[in-house]
Amino acid sequence: MTKKNLLSTAFVAILSSLVFSCDNSSNEPQSEYSDKIESVTLLKTTKSWDGTVYPAYPTAQPEISILKIAVPPNKALDWHKHPVINAAYVEKGEIQIERKEDGKTQWVRKGQALPEMVNVAHRGKTGDKGATLIVFYSGTPDIPLSEPVH
Repeated sequence: MTKKNLLSTAFVAILSSLVFSCDNSSNEPQSEYSDKIESVTLLKTTKSWDGTVYPAYPTAQPEISILKIAVPPNKALDWHKHPVINAAYVEKGEIQIERKEDGKTQWVRKGQALPEMVNVAHRGKTGDKGATLIVFYSGTPDIPLSEPVH
């Protein structure tokens, strides 16, 4: 198995375990689960949201990181870029992603996944709802997840 396939498999396994491990229980005895095990692919792509093909992985030791990022309503993240492949799942709210070079935007809402850009300056801006994102990064121990862009 190639490193790319191994990292892709690890990414899907982590995403699946996160999706199935969420505790959405309430005081009501009714379950929202069926009696069958279900798996839904939320994202599978070779390109970022703007259509750019992802670069090859580094050959160093791989490292998977998962961050939960909460952005309050009507806030903008600083301009930044990611030197590693990553994807975000919008747990709640919505966020508009903006590419710095030309202002191209895309809204991503609760329940949607976003394939992030690599080495391209961008930021996220929330509206009145704010947003909580679960972000999966596939990098190496010596490469930062994000770098500021001025």
